[in-house]
Amino acid sequence: MLEVSPSRPSGGRWRAVVPVVLRWGLPVLWVLWAGLAWWVEPRQSTEAQLDRDLAAGRVVSYQRSSGWADDDAYWGSRPRVQYAADGGMLTWTVSNGQNRYAAGGPFASDSYTVGPDSSASTGWDARRAAVDDSWQAGGGTAHRIRNAAALLAGVLTVLWLGRLIAGAPPLVGTRWFWFWVGLLPFGVGVLAWTYRELWRPPPVPVPGRGSGWRGFGWLILAAVGISLLVSVARIVFGTTVVPG
Repeated sequence: MLEVSPSRPSGGRWRAVVPVVLRWGLPVLWVLWAGLAWWVEPRQSTEAQLDRDLAAGRVVSYQRSSGWADDDAYWGSRPRVQYAADGGMLTWTVSNGQNRYAAGGPFASDSYTVGPDSSASTGWDARRAAVDDSWQAGGGTAHRIRNAAALLAGVLTVLWLGRLIAGAPPLVGTRWFWFWVGLLPFGVGVLAWTYRELWRPPPVPVPGRGSGWRGFGWLILAAVGISLLVSVARIVFGTTVVPG
């Protein structure tokens, strides 16, 4: 008599496939995001570099500002420049998509002040007219790269949160533990969750696994440690390698 084994429920197949997809997909998405985000992260520069970029026709967008608006509420968010006609910071985008800024004014020439009521706008227009490449008010490549980086960060976060909330209970820490850890800068917490829960999960739940309060404590301590590490790396390697 021929015996036919029962087919595996589709839900069971999904439960087997989803962890594999996330195990590889989340790190790949993070690498893509990190590369794009690093490329367009504002780099500290000088007014002299702005002159050189103008002379070479590399400047595609420009504005004067008073600083950056970024509350760091979400690791995938990008700093936003605060426009100010008489601000003490110059920000500009070059044709390869990178963003640069020079702070500390007053600057050598008020011709950088741009605005319909600016008496120095003629000087700026003359400098801009000397640029061979076409002027792009929207920032061109830099805006597209920033949008792509934001999209990747959003997809990465949605996939991680979806699995954390709707998937099987985590084994190393509670859902609240990993929620707080997942808020660490640069997506470090999402990578930690991927490694401990998908790549190297324990065979059984860890006794006394991390609670929400423990995860919140790790968020504070690790965030401070990461900030210090980035600051030291910026001093050692410079803002070209470690922008911000």
